[in-house]
Order: sequence, then C-alpha cells, then structure tokens
Amino acid sequence: MLSEEELALLNAIRETGSLSRAAVQLGKAPSTVSHAARQLESRFDALLFDRRRYRLQLTPAGLLLADEAGRLMQDMVRMTQRVRQVANGWEDRLWIVTDEIIEFDLVMPVIRTFDALQSGVKLRLTNEVLRGTWEALRDGRADLIVGATNEPPAIPGLRWFELGEMEWVFAVSPRHPLAAVKGPLKREDISAHRAVVVADSSRMTAGRAYGVVGGQVSLAVPNMRAKILAQRDGMGIGWLPKRRIASLLKRGDLVEKNTVDPREPNVLYVAWHGDHEGRALQWWLEQLRQPRLARRLLQGLDLFG
Repeated sequence: MLSEEELALLNAIRETGSLSRAAVQLGKAPSTVSHAARQLESRFDALLFDRRRYRLQLTPAGLLLADEAGRLMQDMVRMTQRVRQVANGWEDRLWIVTDEIIEFDLVMPVIRTFDALQSGVKLRLTNEVLRGTWEALRDGRADLIVGATNEPPAIPGLRWFELGEMEWVFAVSPRHPLAAVKGPLKREDISAHRAVVVADSSRMTAGRAYGVVGGQVSLAVPNMRAKILAQRDGMGIGWLPKRRIASLLKRGDLVEKNTVDPREPNVLYVAWHGDHEGRALQWWLEQLRQPRLARRLLQGLDLFG
C-alpha cells in the first residue's frame, strides 16, 4: 500500500514529465523528489520511471502501481466513510420493496429529500405483488415494505402500521357485453367473462388474485397500468383503483358497474423488522406516517387525464 505522499509523487511525475516540475507541484526540493522516486523503486524492486527520454515517464510497472494504488486509496476512503456512517447509526444499505400498486413517481420526491441528508446510505428499491411483498420481508429481500396487502403474516420481529385504505370500482370497456347488463352484476354474470389480474410475485405459493370468482378464466398482466389498459380495450374485466381511472370513467373509455357483492376498500400496510431499526429506516418510517404522503400513495396518479 502506498502512502498519500507516494501516490502524489507518482501522479505529479505522470502529469508533469519532469522531476523538477513535479517538485514544484508538490512544493518540495528536486533532490527530495528524486530521492523519494529512487526509494520507491527500491521498495518494489522494479523500474518505475523511464529516464531515457527528455520527458520523464512512468514505465508500465509504474503506471500499474499508480492506477492500482489510486484505486485502493479510493476504496480505503470509501470504507472509512462507511465505517463512520454505520458507527453513527446509519445503515450501509436500505432495501425498500413496494407493492406494485405503489407508483414509483410518487416515491421519487421522498428519495430526493432523503438524498439531501447526505447520509451515505445506499438505497435499493424494487417491487413485488400481493404475497410476494410480504415474502420479500420474510426472506430477507427487504428491510422495509410499503403498500403490502392482506393481513400481516406471522414473521418473527415483524412491526407494521396501516398506510390507509384504497378504494376500488368494478369497470369494463363500453364495448364489453357486461356494459349493457342492467342492474348490479351477479356472480354468474362476472364468472362468465375473463378477469384481468396483476400476477402475484410469490415465489413460494401459487399466489392469489383479487376479485376472481371461482373457476373464472383470467389474464395475468405485469402491473396495474397494464391491467387498466387491458380492461379499457375490452380484454377482460375486474376491479380497478377508483382515482387512477377517473379520467377514463369521465370520458366513457371505461364504465363503472355495480355488483351484488361489492368490494370493500382494502388496507395497505407498511412493515419492517423491529430488530433492525437504523437511522435511515426510522427516517423513512417517519415520512410514511405523514398523512399527506400516505394519501398521495393511496390515491395514486391518474395517468390517463
């Protein structure tokens, strides 16, 4: 490992091409720089400087030493910063998993505010769907989950709070046969047509789907936006977040239908492991407890306005 002075010497010679100019750049006497250069060569038992030309240059061995030493020094600086960061209560990394129902556009302002803290914590954000969101926390693939649905499962050390409720409407394309049905839709009306569902990302189970009647054929799509588009184009039917399709309903691109068995608003949860509560996690929990942010996440964006 080179000292900072030795690395500065190599870089000064590489930049100036002269011992005398390197000495000026370093603020040292030329004889001192010349002696340090020879000591460095003796230490590594290698020719590090090519003195045969008018302009002094690093040999391939000298270039390799300068590059590798510089990289190692940067690594040491970063490691020192990370050690101090963790010692001050900040995590090295925070892995946040949101259920797909939470739109990343609405999380971005929170990330920017967190970045302003200059904590050094590396953020990783990914998403899952339905049971896959809880599994991510259980299996160690998340430090914090946001927007998880269904009741919290039994996970050792689990802590959670309710983010709030999301409202749904049963919607079909105006060209779909169910659009012309009078009165509330019965189970047999719904089961006769294909449902559009967002595919559960569970790795351990077959997953589940909301609003699918027993035996009903379904089309699984990757996300809620795809589900909205598929239903708008008459490819299937199902429940959609009320506020996110407001423009489509207003324009008549989707038609809201009443059902004999209405769907209650479902609760979305924020959850984490109670035995791992660093400063970054605590900061995010404080933000997610703010009613204004929670309301925005639950309402989502009407991307079709």
